Amino acid sequence: MFFPDIFFSGAEDFFFSILYYNNSRFLENLFAEPINKFRVFIINISMAGKELFEYPYTPNYFVTPYGRIHYLREGEGDVVVCVHGNPTWSYYYRNLVAALRKTHCVIAPDHLGCGLSDKPQDFRYTLDSHIENLQSLLNHLGVQRFSLVMHDWGGAIGMGLAARLPEQVEKLVILNTAAFRADRIPLRIQLCKVPVVGELLVRGLNGFAWPATFMAVTKKMRKEIALGYLAPYNNWHNRIAIHRFVADIPLKKADHSYACLREVERGLAGFAGSQQKILLLWGGRDFCFNDYFYEKWRTIFPQCRHCYLADAGHYVLEDAKDEAIGRIVTFFTENG
Repeated sequence: MFFPDIFFSGAEDFFFSILYYNNSRFLENLFAEPINKFRVFIINISMAGKELFEYPYTPNYFVTPYGRIHYLREGEGDVVVCVHGNPTWSYYYRNLVAALRKTHCVIAPDHLGCGLSDKPQDFRYTLDSHIENLQSLLNHLGVQRFSLVMHDWGGAIGMGLAARLPEQVEKLVILNTAAFRADRIPLRIQLCKVPVVGELLVRGLNGFAWPATFMAVTKKMRKEIALGYLAPYNNWHNRIAIHRFVADIPLKKADHSYACLREVERGLAGFAGSQQKILLLWGGRDFCFNDYFYEKWRTIFPQCRHCYLADAGHYVLEDAKDEAIGRIVTFFTENG
């Protein structure tokens, strides 16, 4: 399954990673060029003649000092910004974009290093930098008021932006995410945070994006959809943000993004008075953002609208597509 994308690119990137960690300039210079040629050859074979399934959108780009940020902008009307997490990209919101663009202007960016955005190797890839990029994009687009749909890391990034611009926020949709500190992290993700080993697993063996195509869902994902999720992450170079997101998970005060996440958490209180404009929609079989996080959100926003989809996994918009999207569209199109 996904033989060219996963085995070949994973094998050659793992080999390249060994050279990298040995710091052998001689070996790197000797093998880098043929490896890169082999990588291009395999990518061309695996993607030749293929279009991304259910993703018929026109690309847009916003130029930052570190590279281009790709984003979707579909429809007209009130603005809804869809903020993805890790290891997804705007592809996660493809069906929601199709439904909402009939009544709204939907903006779905790919974080720098993700999706169809550039993947600079010298960017910080930290929570504060992603918030800054999102704010810069909206400023560039002249967005004055907006609503947010947030999933996974998108919760901390989106609520970080919302805390900076509370008067500009209309509504919030929260999907299997967190925007507060927690010391709960699955062992398999802890392993991906281990220095050197984690990077070899995530970037060299595609041990994060690929497993998510079956671990983040409860219903078997169609091959075409899985390939859509994996398409931008087909080699060591292109998986940099996936690894850096994992490495940036703040668990203790010494972690770079701990202070930023604490500020994001403090900002949640500013939305307590408008809880009827918050929809909490949750997949109940999420191995990472489990019921602890759902109940935490219910404690923070006890009067918010909430929907618990017991049979859906972390990719709730995949497992419960019709119901989840239907509820989100209703939430945005009703008065109030």
